[in-house]
Amino acid sequence: MDRRKFLRNGSLAGLGLSSLTIETAVAGGKEEAPRKKAGDAEFPLLEATIDVLQQKMQSGEYTSQQITRLYLKRIGEIDKKGPALNAVLELNPDALAIAERMDAERKAGKVRGPLHGIPVLIKDNINTGDKMQTTAGALALEGHRAAKDAFIVARLRESGAVLLGKTNLSEWANFRSTRSTSGWSSRGGQTKNPYLLNRNPSGSSAGSGSAVSANLCVVAIGTETNGSVVSPSSINGIVGIKPTVGLLSRSGIIPISATQDTAGPMARTVKEAALLLGVLAGVDPDDKVTQESQSSTGLDYVASLNLDGLKGKKIGIEKAALSGHEGVVALFQDAIALLKAQGATIVEIELQKLLSDPGSVEGTILQYEFKDGVNRYLATANAPVKTLSDVIAFNKQNEKRAMPYFKQETLEHSLETPEYTEALKKLLMTRSIIDDLLRQNGLDAIAAPTSGPACCIDLIAGDYRTGSSFSGPAAMAGYPHITVPMGLVLGLPVGLSLMGTRYTEPELIRMAYAYEQASRKRSAPELAGGSNF
Repeated sequence: MDRRKFLRNGSLAGLGLSSLTIETAVAGGKEEAPRKKAGDAEFPLLEATIDVLQQKMQSGEYTSQQITRLYLKRIGEIDKKGPALNAVLELNPDALAIAERMDAERKAGKVRGPLHGIPVLIKDNINTGDKMQTTAGALALEGHRAAKDAFIVARLRESGAVLLGKTNLSEWANFRSTRSTSGWSSRGGQTKNPYLLNRNPSGSSAGSGSAVSANLCVVAIGTETNGSVVSPSSINGIVGIKPTVGLLSRSGIIPISATQDTAGPMARTVKEAALLLGVLAGVDPDDKVTQESQSSTGLDYVASLNLDGLKGKKIGIEKAALSGHEGVVALFQDAIALLKAQGATIVEIELQKLLSDPGSVEGTILQYEFKDGVNRYLATANAPVKTLSDVIAFNKQNEKRAMPYFKQETLEHSLETPEYTEALKKLLMTRSIIDDLLRQNGLDAIAAPTSGPACCIDLIAGDYRTGSSFSGPAAMAGYPHITVPMGLVLGLPVGLSLMGTRYTEPELIRMAYAYEQASRKRSAPELAGGSNF
């Protein structure tokens, strides 16, 4: 489902934001180094993994400071100049100082874990208690510096990661207008897709997706209400994990929905996404929903990865995805064949049909919870605005700068009081529908293309669909969802989605890893094509 469809129709079609994708070919069998792409000839860390960088730091070939400087140089060369991807909204002035401390700890014999000294970017709706701003890309929040780190940022710092900066996003996580353009914010401007620069990177975690794909960082953090991690991951040719709601704390993150919001890791490989997920997961007293995840925190998601992860599994294939754009369908058929070859049993199902009724109320839930959540966040923030009404008024007063391409009718509609309680009951039926389908068919997971290929950047008409989106089911249910590169359609990536019931992240990651290693569909983007932005 797609957030824009919900916004336009006033019902809930979803919040996946424009889905776009394309094929990425790599070799089968033994892992190979990625092909060099335009603009990458002088970048020594192209497609470097966390394991590779740890080995280089351990051997003394590189320090964390040197690695951090290389990524900062990379950002300067292709994000701010050259192709000008515009994925990074703000750099952390303390990044090199953090890297220096991590080098000193390593020299003294202390290594905190696999993220020690590794540069990470995070989305600009996640609080950092430092010199960087937290604005959700909105001019109305310009100048806001959070008093303390979000819970997941504190976890990240404890792991020894180097906080490199904040990524651009669709303003207010794409909850501002029915005609918005993904990857555009009034504070940050338009982010581009590194595979084809005039194509949209999808959202709302557009900057995180574009940055990871273009090797501006090693891994990044995005957030999702409906599709905002998995869609930009699919469209930018990377791996994204939308975990069970409650596995990661939401405290310190500018909200949309208490029912559906979650942060999630975005990376170039399943292993790295799994590693980051394990670091971020934890029970937070300030987010009661995380109490439900106690048995799932502290897990080593990497340790369970297995090349035979698909053997003996039974996977439901969304029947609706077997028709549509011929390029996407061909990739999906190839993926199904590979799943079978790796030992999985395939069953056709029709989940999307079953969810059409509960899906009709998602918009009501999101608008109510957005108003409540944003007002709570702003009430305690050191921000120039204190309520959603203040934000709306600021945008009207600064219309030329804040709303040059599309307006804010979604924000305005969120001031209305909908029939929330009954709508929430209806939405939560999604969970029993999915669980019944899994149980009745003996399924371990459900698979479908994550989205279609990327649409063009269009600041006149806004985003448009190039195919179906599979973000809705897991989003509405609050269930885990992982996307892995499935291939290219005319040079644009498309991802394969796997989703299951709550807290089945280990099983989904294991299956996704087996598919990734057998298919090898990730390669560095071309940074090709022109753009007017």
